[in-house]
Amino acid sequence: MSSIVFDLDGTLIDSASDIRAAINRTLADEGQALLDLPTVISFIGHGLPNLVAKAMGARGIDMGQHARLTAVTLDHYNAASNDLTRPYPGVMDVLAQLRGQGHRLAICTNKPEAPARKVLDQFGMAHLFDAVVGGDTLAARKPDPAPLHHAFAALGASTGLYVGDSEVDADTAQAAGLPFAFFTQGYCHIPQDAVPCIARFDHFDALPGIVADLAATAPDR
Repeated sequence: MSSIVFDLDGTLIDSASDIRAAINRTLADEGQALLDLPTVISFIGHGLPNLVAKAMGARGIDMGQHARLTAVTLDHYNAASNDLTRPYPGVMDVLAQLRGQGHRLAICTNKPEAPARKVLDQFGMAHLFDAVVGGDTLAARKPDPAPLHHAFAALGASTGLYVGDSEVDADTAQAAGLPFAFFTQGYCHIPQDAVPCIARFDHFDALPGIVADLAATAPDR
């Protein structure tokens, strides 16, 4: 397996607290009650516009304000996107290991591309990835398979492994006809045993073995 594409939020980084801070700044600006972390986590997965829409719905805010509040929330997030965010344990070492073994790596996330690149820079990951596809890179977002296909195409590949943490990622891989490895410590919103995958793992130390096993049964094409 020479090409591996990763989701970002909930997969490589635990970013929910910074996302919560951004949406709560927006709600505070509007004189609304703040959201707790579990509620915000339940909104994560389909991109920022969807998250803002769910937050607005939770607080009864007129949806006519959606475009404005999405822009405001993105501004708040860009101003302080990495204060509380951290890579998951083992991520940095495993990414370097996979890269050192010759695997080509990319990101496919519903986070907007600019803040995705910013967080990769912040944590010294950017040099490990040959492509970054964000939620605003194309007209479509996951679970549409187009962003995932675009990420693999940017690596010069038509197939490979997708690694993510949610039912959205699993649905994206399934729609793209690609194998999916499920990281169980992220932001999944359905029972974990209902997530279709070729493998599941709770620590990144297990990922190189999954990659090796997949390569042994499905050689590069």
